[in-house]
Amino acid sequence: MSTRQITVDGTTISDESGCYVVAEIGHNHQGDLDKCKEMFRLAKDCGANAAKLQKRDNRSLFTREMYDSVYNSENAFASTYGAHREFLEFGREQYAELKAYAAEIGITFFSTAFDFKSADFLAGLDMPAYKIASGDLTNIPLIKHVAEIGKPMFISTGGGTMDDVVRAYDAVMPINSEICIMQCTSGYPPTYEELNLRVIETFRQRFSDIPIGFSSHDNGISMPLVAYMLGARAVEKHFTLNRAMKGTDQAFSLERSGLRRMVRDLQRVRVALGDGVKVRYPSEEGPLYKMGKKLVAASALAAGHVLTADDIAIKSPNDGLPPHEIDAVVGRRLARALAEDEEIAFEGLSS
Repeated sequence: MSTRQITVDGTTISDESGCYVVAEIGHNHQGDLDKCKEMFRLAKDCGANAAKLQKRDNRSLFTREMYDSVYNSENAFASTYGAHREFLEFGREQYAELKAYAAEIGITFFSTAFDFKSADFLAGLDMPAYKIASGDLTNIPLIKHVAEIGKPMFISTGGGTMDDVVRAYDAVMPINSEICIMQCTSGYPPTYEELNLRVIETFRQRFSDIPIGFSSHDNGISMPLVAYMLGARAVEKHFTLNRAMKGTDQAFSLERSGLRRMVRDLQRVRVALGDGVKVRYPSEEGPLYKMGKKLVAASALAAGHVLTADDIAIKSPNDGLPPHEIDAVVGRRLARALAEDEEIAFEGLSS
């Protein structure tokens, strides 16, 4: 049993487990509760373990200047940045309804806490886990505050240095050892050269007592498979109903078909890794009967003939003496005559 493990809402994440898949909805729901529920349902149908939102207390999170700043983006839902954020934000009643719906359909629901008030808001709803965003990797006061809630934490590391990650780890572990550190690149999307998936191996070596994960902002579904092979046991991937929808995260999110294929392939990877013992499988018998070969007489040979290499042919099917036995056959005397293509067997040879 691995010592590096956490348990989220009854599901254990460890070296021996499959990949824990988090469908990051963020604000791709566009502030629409029914749309968010549909995304929960589809994430569940695709095989995701969890659906995640983002919680902000916008007034306390942003400076007044940033809150009131004009927001002219094509993705804006209001004319100022603060109003835009408020439009996308769900309150307590909506969160409670979403939590009940998630329990009903059997998917874990949790959220990123972007500030102290949001962390307390989520704690009041007894969320089963918490996410720390990359932007808060150096926000040790918030990380400690969330750690004290006592639930599992996923900590993203986009834009951070190793010193930043170690600092966060050292701060949280004495309070709450149920953490998963996620390799992440905070480009939206990043280039593939910026993914640096080998950091997963670096994290596994440095933090040998916790699971490591991968928060993937790239456009495809293959990088999480590589991450799993490198030792990541949790993957977060942005999820949407339609990549053409309005919103800053939609374009690099996975739609239903992509999420389903990613989960399917992660499950296949785990099974396909096997146990490392090289064996022959039943499915190979038929093909290898036709493709494999045996030792046969290259021409008609008389009884008493002493076999040379020229007397032996190597031909299919594979139902006789294997070719690697050729040296044990050359120089032996035939006890009986052989027709061309007839199998050579030890029983028909004398010394």
